[in-house]
Amino acid sequence: MYKLYTRANTGGFVVEAALSLAAVPFDQIDVPKSGPPDQAFLDISPLNQVPVLILPDGSSMTESAAICILLAERHPEAALAPAANSPDRADFLRWMTFMSSVIYQADLRFFYAHRYTADPGGVEAVKQAAISEMDRGLAILDAALESRDWLVGGRLSLADIYLVMLVAWHPEIEKVASTWPNIERLWAKLRGHQVMRKLNASHAMWPA
Repeated sequence: MYKLYTRANTGGFVVEAALSLAAVPFDQIDVPKSGPPDQAFLDISPLNQVPVLILPDGSSMTESAAICILLAERHPEAALAPAANSPDRADFLRWMTFMSSVIYQADLRFFYAHRYTADPGGVEAVKQAAISEMDRGLAILDAALESRDWLVGGRLSLADIYLVMLVAWHPEIEKVASTWPNIERLWAKLRGHQVMRKLNASHAMWPA
């Protein structure tokens, strides 16, 4: 059985979605954000970050995008991503890596700006640069969604869920609808998805 270390409003959201959509059982352990790090947890997550997925063989895995790719491979019957031999597989891998390396990293620079500068007076500049990087990445994804219902292939995949998770973290969320209408269209569909509604109730990613 899988074991997921997570907490609300983190990258654990998309991993919970993947496990739920695959209909596989898992134990969930909520990791407090405050307090000194637990050495046992640091052994499986050296950066003291969630999510961490313990695989059935006892090994551990971090990085939400990588976890999603692995779960899609291990549970092909759930169609969480295009199959390895699908022409859409390249786009899936491209966008998952793009989102995790560009937008997710910009989110971290915004919410933990103090980690990215040695100048106490430079925090605000780091945050503004992070927003600009988020916006640049989301504009690219919005263009990719033009005339498409889903980011890759012709059906919902974990790439779509990963994208709306990142959008929900944008510090200027009110501008999404007017600035990135294709992303808003995708997000509106997923806000009505049964699994997304259930997860949002516990993660409070967006207003119900």
